[in-house]
Amino acid sequence: MPADALNAFEPRKTPVQTRAAVTVEAISEATIQVLLSQGADRLTTTRVAERAGVSVGTLYQYYPNKESLLFAVLEDHLDKVTAAVETACEQASHKPLSEMIRTVVEAFVDAKMERTDISVALYQIAANVGGPALIKNAGQRQRKALEAMFQTAPDTESQPDRFAIDMMCSAMAGAMRSVLEAGPSPAMVRKLREHLVLLCQSYMAAAAGSRP
Repeated sequence: MPADALNAFEPRKTPVQTRAAVTVEAISEATIQVLLSQGADRLTTTRVAERAGVSVGTLYQYYPNKESLLFAVLEDHLDKVTAAVETACEQASHKPLSEMIRTVVEAFVDAKMERTDISVALYQIAANVGGPALIKNAGQRQRKALEAMFQTAPDTESQPDRFAIDMMCSAMAGAMRSVLEAGPSPAMVRKLREHLVLLCQSYMAAAAGSRP
């Protein structure tokens, strides 16, 4: 998506005072609530403003349209998931490869499972509100964190290349989406964590030439 097209989804301004930040947070949560209860088609700036307890004029100070509201919610969700992966990478640095991967995969799953309803709802609207560009940016951040972590692995013959890291990220994202959209039970989530860790450990050990 061209940069000028993506800019159409960006908020009008960023809150700098505490009161403004609280207002924006209320609008964001109201957007999620309306999205979950009414669906994207019935989500309007008026409904969101009413749910947030602010005037439509106040909402328009920050968001020019409903697409901008949804863009902001999606951006915030992806940022939280990516931040969880980045933190996990920092914590797992210098540990054995298998432990690195377990830490990262479990952090990713936990971040996505924190609000499964939001995750599923955002899958449905992402393509229409700048999602591909946001997902690309999030992927670049995750790849950078993973590359830095893998460089510290003490038990690999070579560092996983970018393609291998991209494959691991794709496996994580694809498996997560498949399970979330199926309406996972607690047992399914446990299996997801276990099997996704095993899948990524096995693949990355082969890709990196892990030493026994």
